[in-house]
Amino acid sequence: MKDYFQRIGRSLMLPVATLPAAALLIGIGNWIDGKTTVGVFLVNGGTAILDNLALLFAIGLALGMSERQDGAAAVAGLVAYIVPDYMLNPTQLATLLHMKVSAVNPAFTAIHNNVLIGIIAGLIAAALFNRFHETKLPMALSFFSGKRCVPILAAVTMLVVTLVMLFVWPAVYGALVLFGTSIAKLGWVGAGLYGFFNRLLIPTGLHHALNAVFWFNVAGINDMGKWLAGTGVKGVTGMYMAGFFPVMMFGLPAGAYAIYRNAKPQNKKKTGSLMLAGAFASFFTGVSEPLEFSFMFVAWPLYVLHAIFTGLSLAFAAAMHWTAGFSFSAGFVDFLLSTRMPLAHLPLMLLVQGIVMAGIYYFGFDFAIKRFDLKTPGREDDVALADDDATDVAGATDDKYLRQGRRIWAAIGGKDNIQQMGNCTTRLRWKLNDTGKIDQPAIKAAGVPAVNVLDKHNVQIIVGTEVQFVEDALESIYRGEVPAVATAGVDEIAGNAVDVLTPTDDAETTTTTFAAVATGRLVKLSDVADDTFAGKVLGDGYAVEPSANTIVSPVAGKLTMVFPTKHAFGVTTDSGLEILVHVGINTVELDGKPFEVLATVGDELTAGQPVLDADIQAIRDAGKHATTMVVVTNMDHVDDVQVDAVKNVDAGDDVAVVKGH
Repeated sequence: MKDYFQRIGRSLMLPVATLPAAALLIGIGNWIDGKTTVGVFLVNGGTAILDNLALLFAIGLALGMSERQDGAAAVAGLVAYIVPDYMLNPTQLATLLHMKVSAVNPAFTAIHNNVLIGIIAGLIAAALFNRFHETKLPMALSFFSGKRCVPILAAVTMLVVTLVMLFVWPAVYGALVLFGTSIAKLGWVGAGLYGFFNRLLIPTGLHHALNAVFWFNVAGINDMGKWLAGTGVKGVTGMYMAGFFPVMMFGLPAGAYAIYRNAKPQNKKKTGSLMLAGAFASFFTGVSEPLEFSFMFVAWPLYVLHAIFTGLSLAFAAAMHWTAGFSFSAGFVDFLLSTRMPLAHLPLMLLVQGIVMAGIYYFGFDFAIKRFDLKTPGREDDVALADDDATDVAGATDDKYLRQGRRIWAAIGGKDNIQQMGNCTTRLRWKLNDTGKIDQPAIKAAGVPAVNVLDKHNVQIIVGTEVQFVEDALESIYRGEVPAVATAGVDEIAGNAVDVLTPTDDAETTTTTFAAVATGRLVKLSDVADDTFAGKVLGDGYAVEPSANTIVSPVAGKLTMVFPTKHAFGVTTDSGLEILVHVGINTVELDGKPFEVLATVGDELTAGQPVLDADIQAIRDAGKHATTMVVVTNMDHVDDVQVDAVKNVDAGDDVAVVKGH
């Protein structure tokens, strides 16, 4: 169930991603002057999006929750939404029930563009697609077999749902209104409670449901809708959004600095890189998840403190009637646009509040980390050095992958805790009997960047580009081919290690220009639909949404690795930079079918030289993202990464500069 709600949260990101377009149009229109012809034109363009938000939710959820993310599911979502939206319209109900429109229950005036209806329609459409998209009908009806039957089933199903809603909706609507208004009646206290629960629910993904009550027209509050449309009350509308700006722009970055300051000396550089990337994303875009997830589970009391601080921020901003709003999130970009909105009230005071929140977050986090010895990033317990040294000496003849594998094996709980083993390009993807039995600090001490426990049974251990060799070693242990504990004289596993150049500490600063890995759209790494790459756990770099099939080397260097399923390869430059090129998301599941390798491991490549031929359309037809990521995986040798702005590029165009040592 938890996984289901998390998938809902991820799927909602697709329709939510359209809101910045509405904000830009409305914001620029109001900036120009909402009463001029040009201003009205732009404002109307943004309003057109907002007036169909529920429809976008229905389509986005149907697409995101379907097994193959197929277009037929999106069509079914559209059909599933328009049936109740039309049939429960007060005008249609008046005709159906033979009464005047004024006599229809007022609850039905909230059906049109109600995101709750959109969410229900999208989930039903996705469920129907997953269950019936391969259904085979008799020959006479064969045209309607498979995916074609899903929209038809959606229409029939929603007829039944509409009939149920005819009787149930007034009560449901009343309960939602009561819930929302009971908090809304509390004024600034209610805003604070909302902010607290908003952050507290993020790990479950249920914060989206809570947001829908306050931001959209589910219970009549519609804080975001009224803000963008300029139809609310100045100094009041926006109270469920304004307090997020001081947190996202100032508070969380200050908290990140506290985490960095409390990291162990040997971990400060790595922790600083992680915190700086997260703070940058939080300040400019309001995307706080990279920071929040870095301490959410490893130091959960700190996350509760963060939720309390967020509640305080929303409560104070609401009490002072300082209002600003957003369409995407509470970052600097949305803040600038909001200052020109008609309902903005003393928005610059939120910057003053932000400075105060920065102090509260820094000193609050610093105190909690020290007082309760919280294991924030960089403060994790180390595995006893004496034991590690003894193991390494005993297994001195083993290769590094077997040594690392043995340490992971011991920390995972051994063979009795393993149900299924597997890996993708950078991660061990294992299914266990109980993830609660694993020793996460010990796994990290084995030299892995991160451990991601998904639920009771599934875990991902992020190793890096050499994951295949670690997986091979672990499978050898699983099959009993080598002992799980090293002993003197154990033979070395046949060497699969890739030769890489490791620069010395006193190496001179080098500058490497990176080329576009494919023809298409250059995008930010933080925007890709994979948390590991977007969170820069493996390293920093860029991504391309390819429009052509040829994948080229981004730099001059040696082709050091091609993954067995051909969807990724590694290049090492003469200066020692190790670069991973990963074509698509979860494309390891395609077993190499859309890919053809055009070079040989060991080849010296030039920047822009073709390495893979990837059938981009086949990847998308399989329901996978074709986004191609380029990351530097040995970030300890990198001082700075500069990537061009989002734009269209041709393969081989210069798009980034990396300075290293």
